[in-house]
Amino acid sequence: MPLCANQQVQTTPSERLVRFASPVTGEPLQLTTDGEAWISTSRERYPIVNGIPRFVASEEYAAGFGLEWRTHSKIQLDSWNGLTLSRDRLVRALGRSLESCRDKTVLEAGCGAGRFTEVLVGAGALVHSIDLSSAVEANRENIGSAPNYTVAQADLCRAPFAAESFDIVLCLGVLQHTASTEAAIEALWKMVKPGGVLVIDHYAWDLSIITKLAPIYRLGIKRLPPATAKAVTDRLVDWFFPMHWGVRGMFPLQALLSRVSPCQVYIRVFPELSRAQHYELCRLDTFDQLADHYKRLRTRGQIRRALAGLGARNIAVARAGNGIEARCEKPLMPKTRT
Repeated sequence: MPLCANQQVQTTPSERLVRFASPVTGEPLQLTTDGEAWISTSRERYPIVNGIPRFVASEEYAAGFGLEWRTHSKIQLDSWNGLTLSRDRLVRALGRSLESCRDKTVLEAGCGAGRFTEVLVGAGALVHSIDLSSAVEANRENIGSAPNYTVAQADLCRAPFAAESFDIVLCLGVLQHTASTEAAIEALWKMVKPGGVLVIDHYAWDLSIITKLAPIYRLGIKRLPPATAKAVTDRLVDWFFPMHWGVRGMFPLQALLSRVSPCQVYIRVFPELSRAQHYELCRLDTFDQLADHYKRLRTRGQIRRALAGLGARNIAVARAGNGIEARCEKPLMPKTRT
């Protein structure tokens, strides 16, 4: 029976997800009849392994992050720690309510174990999560098979989607670890629809870089294989964390200890967490800070100029979170004159 003029076709969330496309040519991909790969008419083939499409052949420089998020896959999830730290950070970075994300197409670039993924999926967004590392396996395990969610192992600089496909492109905790901050921002910008929003954050320049010994530890640790580096940072945490916990109520001693200790601790920042939670978070972030291959730093002015150079409008840049948080809008296409 034909539809009346006022009738609308009802679609499911999974049907409204953005289709995969070649990260090389942008050509639409088709699922093979056996469901084991995505292919193109030009014979590109991207395998599906453990239920996750793989658009990269290896983790490249991100192997450590894969190990990190598979090892500490739960600690940052609001659903696991009973807090709203991820939700609060996401809302602040977005500059809007989570309710406004419902039914919006979202590209989450650098999804990790899913701390923001689960919040976005729960808010009803149409979430497309990608990560260069095997962290996608932890992400899939944490999120499951929600109809408004898909995850793939892919490079954010060559995302497996057609250009201008997303209402919101989100990249938190990632850009500072890429080979080029500006190239990564430009690649993400290409994924934003006209009228859509790009949301990012980045490490900032800070005086503590020259007043702490942690960068010296990093010089040696970042050269180690990921498994070895993780063993070393875990030993450092086992040595220093009890000291941090012991002086948690004495700010002068805390400040002094932080100069020589390589550990990332948040005891004063998140007093609501238990000792066990702080210990695991310390193991996670100490490895993250000392073993990353790239650690880029930018000023607010540099981030603003990078976004302005792309033609962004309504640019908002502030010191917050990991250092700098920024968001901007892509202008609508100009109307065609008749």
